[in-house]
Amino acid sequence: MSKGQYLTPAKAARGLGSAKSGTAHHIRQRVSAIALIFLVPWFLFSVMKAVLGGYAGALAWASSPINSVLLILTAAAAIYHMRLGMQVVIEDYIGKSGTRAALMILNTFFCAALFAVIALSVLRIAV
Repeated sequence: MSKGQYLTPAKAARGLGSAKSGTAHHIRQRVSAIALIFLVPWFLFSVMKAVLGGYAGALAWASSPINSVLLILTAAAAIYHMRLGMQVVIEDYIGKSGTRAALMILNTFFCAALFAVIALSVLRIAV
C-alpha cells in the first residue's frame, strides 16, 4: 500500500492552494456588469425610440456610426457576461470532467458564434 492511501481528504488537499483564477473571474464579471449598467438602458431607450420610426427609421438609427458601435459594444459585454456566468454554472453543477470540458467548449463556441452573427448583422446594416 502506498503512503497516499492513508491521507485524509484535508491532508491530501493541504498545500495545493487555490486555482488562483477566482479573483480575475470575479473582477471580469463585475466589470462586464458595470458596462451593462450603462449600455442596457441606452439600448432599451434607443430601440424603443427607433421602432417608433418604423422600419426605415430603425434602419437609419442602426446605420448611425455611434449607434452601430454602441450596439456592438452592448452585444459584446452582454455575451461576455453570459459566457462568464454560464462558466460558473457549468463548473459548479457538472460533475463529470469530460462533460464539463465539452460544455465549456460549447459555451465558448456558442458565445463566439452569437457575437459574430450580431456584429456582422450590425456591420451589414451600417455599411
